[in-house]
Amino acid sequence: MAPTSTPTTTTTAPSKRGLVLRLLILHGFAIPALMTGVSTAAVIAFAVSYVLRVFGVTAGYHRLFSHHAYATSRPFAFAMAWLGAASGQRGPLWWAAVHRRHHRTSDTVDDVHSPKHKGLLFAHLGWILDKQHLQTRLEEVQDWAKYPELRWLDRFHLLAPASFVVVLFVVGAVLDAALPELGTGGLQLVAWGFVLSTLAEIHVTSCVNSLAHRFGARPYDTGDDSGNIWWLSVLTLGEAWHNNHHYLPGSVRQGFHWWQFDLSYVILRALAAVGVVWNLREPDPVKVAATRTATATT
Repeated sequence: MAPTSTPTTTTTAPSKRGLVLRLLILHGFAIPALMTGVSTAAVIAFAVSYVLRVFGVTAGYHRLFSHHAYATSRPFAFAMAWLGAASGQRGPLWWAAVHRRHHRTSDTVDDVHSPKHKGLLFAHLGWILDKQHLQTRLEEVQDWAKYPELRWLDRFHLLAPASFVVVLFVVGAVLDAALPELGTGGLQLVAWGFVLSTLAEIHVTSCVNSLAHRFGARPYDTGDDSGNIWWLSVLTLGEAWHNNHHYLPGSVRQGFHWWQFDLSYVILRALAAVGVVWNLREPDPVKVAATRTATATT
């Protein structure tokens, strides 16, 4: 199916009250989730869910939809968009539009989520509730907005996390029936694989907006406050080599050196090896070598 013409209007925006309610419900379920108990299956569900959905955000929402750091087929692009939407960070077009604006205005007064001007808490999550950021600005993502499947998912992005919940519940119920000795069940897998995992990945990835624009090493002069934070890069699968990223935003690899572990890049290289993705935009070695004296605030 060929892409349709690019729309010029914004999509329907959720209400601020609705977003606040979702965040409150998600955080409010943390304690009840812990009360479902713990099992090996629950811990595995937490870890797998976390890595899959953070990868959907880092490799899908960020490196593909925001920066075209690699190319892929429409079916796989949609799969990445669905995985990213399952993280609870809204739709792919909304996310990419906000991120592109962030790069144009990084750490200026017009930045969407700069801690420099509005504080760490606003940069972390508060900006999401700002009414001026509720709509998907399709003019920012005309390259992707021409695809009807992405516009559909952007509008109905809640279907992705809902489907994730259903899958976890069914898997847990099947394990409970077939292998009761595992001590798990549908509610427990939803609690650990969705509620607790979602809280973890939302706050960890949000730290890139807040902490990585206040702290970290700055080997490159990017004109903003982006920094590299190694421990946050481990948790975000490579996203917190953030000064690197702001220096070469189109690079598929954000950990420029062998010791800068970037799991998202490693997975993308593996996918490229089997032909799922291609045209990976590697960082220019000459530009990588052109560092200034590194400074660190952590």
